[in-house]
Amino acid sequence: MRVLVVYATTEGQTRKIAERIQARLAGAGHAPTLVDATQAGPRTDPAAFDLAILAGSLHAGRYQAALVDFARRNAAALNAGESAFVSVSLSAAGDDPDDWAGLARCVETFRSETGWRAERLHHAAGAFRFTRYDFLKSWAMRFIAYRRGESVDPHADAEYTDWDALDAFVDEAVAAAQPGPAAAP
Repeated sequence: MRVLVVYATTEGQTRKIAERIQARLAGAGHAPTLVDATQAGPRTDPAAFDLAILAGSLHAGRYQAALVDFARRNAAALNAGESAFVSVSLSAAGDDPDDWAGLARCVETFRSETGWRAERLHHAAGAFRFTRYDFLKSWAMRFIAYRRGESVDPHADAEYTDWDALDAFVDEAVAAAQPGPAAAP
């Protein structure tokens, strides 16, 4: 199966997630094409693939502009074929109902902006990347962790992605995209 994996990342966790998706697909004998949304070109037409998986992370309630643009430009092809969306956010690491309601609003805004209605959605927990933050972002992220009652080391990264859940989601998306048995006459 030919699978397009398009991602947008800010600190690198979504790239890591997309690379995991690519490796999972390749390990299962599929032909994945991994593309950074900022580099998307003619070879990234979702209509040329059996399945498209897009992945983007939330920052201040928004997904990366390159991913929004890709989904908007390709909404017709994405909606016509098999597709899935991996939304990456630190809010997905917890079980706070307000956080989950916020995630739902962000996905709905993304859908409204792009016109793409992903058939499958997975919320993947992201990571604190303190080694990549400047002073202000580090302070803001520590404040967010503090408000959530989490203790973080501002000198080390902390990853919250549930890799087994991501693998299961990819397997389900692939299974759903497989052609079914031919109908009996």
